[in-house]
Amino acid sequence: MSKEQSKKSETASRRKFLTGAAAATAGAATLGFPMIAKAQGPISMRWQSTWPSKDIFHEYALDFAKKVNDMTGGDLRIEVLPAGAVVPAFGLLDAVSKGTLDGGHGVLVYHYGKQNALALWGSGPAYGMDGNMLLSWHKYGGGKELLNKLYASIGANVVSFPYGPHPTQPLGWFKKPITKIEDFKGLKYRTVGISIDVFTALGAAVNALPGGEIVPAMDRGLLDAAEFNNASSDRLLGFPDVSKVCMLQSYHQNAEQFEITFNKTKYDALPDKMKAIIANATEAASADMSWKAIDRYSKDYIELQTKDKVRFYKTPDPILQRQLSAFDEAAAKRKDNALFNEIMESQKTFAERAVRWDLDTYVNRRMAYNHYFGKQAPAKKA
Repeated sequence: MSKEQSKKSETASRRKFLTGAAAATAGAATLGFPMIAKAQGPISMRWQSTWPSKDIFHEYALDFAKKVNDMTGGDLRIEVLPAGAVVPAFGLLDAVSKGTLDGGHGVLVYHYGKQNALALWGSGPAYGMDGNMLLSWHKYGGGKELLNKLYASIGANVVSFPYGPHPTQPLGWFKKPITKIEDFKGLKYRTVGISIDVFTALGAAVNALPGGEIVPAMDRGLLDAAEFNNASSDRLLGFPDVSKVCMLQSYHQNAEQFEITFNKTKYDALPDKMKAIIANATEAASADMSWKAIDRYSKDYIELQTKDKVRFYKTPDPILQRQLSAFDEAAAKRKDNALFNEIMESQKTFAERAVRWDLDTYVNRRMAYNHYFGKQAPAKKA
C-alpha cells in the first residue's frame, strides 16, 4: 500500500469511529442509559428562626436544615439565621409570605395576632393531647387541611410543616412559689397565644414577648414572672439568673410543636423529588428532635437543681383546673370565628378517642420509677 493510500485509509477509519461513537451515544440516549448533563447548580435558601442563636431551639432549626441539605446531596442548601437577623421573631410569617425570607423555623402561636385559630396548634390544653398526639391529629385527623384553609383565609403565601413535639411546658418562673389562684392577681407575666386570655382570667397582667426578650425584661423589672418552654432553653436563655423558683406542669401549652414554613412560590418551583425529600426530612427531624430533647432537657433539669440552685414545685391542682375553665371561656368568646370552631371541634373529636386509648393503654411509669429509684428502691450493687 502506498503512503497516500495509507493516509486515506486512516482518515476513513477515523470518520467511521466518530460516526460509530455518535451513533452509540444516540443509542444510549434512546435506551435510557445515563448521559452527562450540564449541572444546574444548587438551590440556595435563606431562612430565619424565631430563636436566639444560643437557644437549643435554634439548634433544632440548624438540625433540620442539615438533614435537608444532606438528603438532597447539596442540591438544596438552606442557611438558617437567628431571630432578628432579618426581621423580629414575631415578623417571621410576614417575611416568609412576602419572600423577604425563603423559609423559617418557629411556632404557630407566634402568629396568634394574624388569626387566633393559629394558636390551636400549641396554645391551650389540646383536650388532653400531648405534642405528639397533636401532630398525629395534624397528619391523620384533618389538621393539615384545616391549616392550609386557615393560611389561605389570611392570604399567607406559605407552605407549613408542623413538626417536633414539645413536652408539657412549665407554669413558669416566679419570685416565690405560686400556691393559689389569687397569687396571679396583678402579676406582670409573659406568655403568648390563647394563653394570654387564660392568664388574664387568672388575674395576671400579661405581656407577649418572644423568647430572647424575656429574661432581659425580668431583669429590668418589666416582668414579675414568665413562662417559656423547657429546662435547656430556659437555662441557656438565663432564667436561673433572674429567678430561683420554677413551677412545673401547666395546661396553657401542654401540646405545642415547631413549624417549618416555606415561601409558597419558592416551594412550588422545587422539583417533586425535592419536595418529597423535604417532607421525609421533616418527619425524620421531628423524631430526632424529640429524642434529643429527652437527653438534653433531662440533663439540664438536673443541673438547674444542682448547679443553679433552682427550686422546682408542682403547680397546685386548683390552678390547673382554673386554666381549663379559663380556656373554655376564651374559646366561647370566639364563637363567631368559624375556622376557630371548626378546628376546635376537629381536635376534640380526635382527642376523645386518642387520649382515651393513651390513658387506658400506657402503664403508670411513676410506679416503676419509684420502684427502681425511689426511697424504697433496691440497693445498688457495689
